[in-house]
Amino acid sequence: MKLQVAQATFEEISASDFFYRNRDIAGLTNPSRAIFVAIREIVENALDAAESQKIPPDVYVRLSYEGEATKETQIYKLRVEDNGCGIPPRFIPSAFGQVLYGSKYKLKQARGTFGLGGKMAVLYGQITTHQPVFVTSSTGQEKIYSFKLMIDIQRNKPIILDRKVLINKDQWRGTIVEFTLEGDYLRAMPKIIEYFKQTAMVNPYANITFVDPKGRLYKFIRGTTVMPESPKETMPHPYGVDVELLQRLIQITTATNMSNFLKAHFHRVGEITAQKFLAFAAIPPSKNPKKLSHEEIVRLMQNLKKYKDFLPPDASCLSPLGEDLLKAGIEKELKPEYLVVHQRKPSTYAGHPFIVELAMAYGGDVPKRGTFVIYRFANKIPLLYDEASDVSYRVIAAMNWRRYKVAPDMPIAIVVHICSTKVPYKTVGKEFISDRPEVRREVANALREVARQLQHFLARQEHVHMEKKRLGIFSKYLPKIAQFSTTLAQKEKLPDIDKLLKSVQKYGAEES
Repeated sequence: MKLQVAQATFEEISASDFFYRNRDIAGLTNPSRAIFVAIREIVENALDAAESQKIPPDVYVRLSYEGEATKETQIYKLRVEDNGCGIPPRFIPSAFGQVLYGSKYKLKQARGTFGLGGKMAVLYGQITTHQPVFVTSSTGQEKIYSFKLMIDIQRNKPIILDRKVLINKDQWRGTIVEFTLEGDYLRAMPKIIEYFKQTAMVNPYANITFVDPKGRLYKFIRGTTVMPESPKETMPHPYGVDVELLQRLIQITTATNMSNFLKAHFHRVGEITAQKFLAFAAIPPSKNPKKLSHEEIVRLMQNLKKYKDFLPPDASCLSPLGEDLLKAGIEKELKPEYLVVHQRKPSTYAGHPFIVELAMAYGGDVPKRGTFVIYRFANKIPLLYDEASDVSYRVIAAMNWRRYKVAPDMPIAIVVHICSTKVPYKTVGKEFISDRPEVRREVANALREVARQLQHFLARQEHVHMEKKRLGIFSKYLPKIAQFSTTLAQKEKLPDIDKLLKSVQKYGAEES
């Protein structure tokens, strides 16, 4: 009897083809989620484009109904316009037609992480409607460039179907992206509207306009023109390197000795720190890094992580909102009765700097749900899905709120913003942050700080309530006591109780 052995077939697929086959990885799990993700990704690119030039963003989004695809899904046309920096014409085809190509791979804070989201939205539109994407952009120079593109999925290359050059008479600057996609807007609508509301909260300097398929206009007006400082590109920190990164740095370095190599390629490593580390690692300062063996590179990486005297990363590569801007955004959208905001000092995980900003809002327009309303943000991106898996949710759930005399049924909103050069997302879909011990600790410390301040406010509120109740009792029964006392004393003139009431009111005002 002969046995037939199946022959394995090996083949290579492109990045576009991989994500075409595995679109769920990027959050495109169903028609309603897909239309939400597409809007979010293009809007975030628009906000980044404006912020890169420190221009208060003006973003216009229109979703138009184009026809029915199936009984449960429809075809929509998505158009997003911004007033950002614009894209030079030579980069436009690859920026929208080549997966894993973009400007988000530098070591500094940005909304995008993988250079993937915008292209995935365009790719999803192409595979569900087989229609091209139209991109119009100008950097504010003499010309406007317009492209009609599709993605060659098998080769991961853009296909240019049409290209036009227009005269830019008005010196317009920005980008317009328009493409069709299949989706279920009716189911996605609550999340999309909530996304715009939260985006306006964490970007109070942005004007955002959304027109939905029924022509309804949602306008979110900026509350300030003050913008956070732009992040600066930085170098890798010694604690965040691995063998692969070391080998890449050694290949490109022009340094001829280890001391200069460390100073040239690592964040906050100067001459003294480099010499002390090399002594710790028993590496001659004069050794040429290009002559390190593979075993020596591995030992170098291990020693970089063991050495305890490297300075922590500074925060110049981050762009936190700051307490004033976060406060302005929350007041604009929630109009709370009381608001406390706290920003933690920069911290690190695995050599990556991050900052936690946290706020608690009480009363006003805070939704009453019978539990805390939690708003989660990462690098100014609202996180709306998978809340129970997020580190912030877990910290809030584990908090002993009785200690702060706070009950979950109070009208309280908790706003958590984490910004980092590398936000520890658990998935490519960027919906929740993993439970890193360093991040958990900073969120917990920030939460305790604002909870203490809220406790003081609630205690004052309770005291004022008790004083008002006491004054009410005095006002109600003191005249009756005066009348009874006058009758009992067989006198005609009532005693003057106004002075006594005023003194009680004055005492109550001073106490509150």
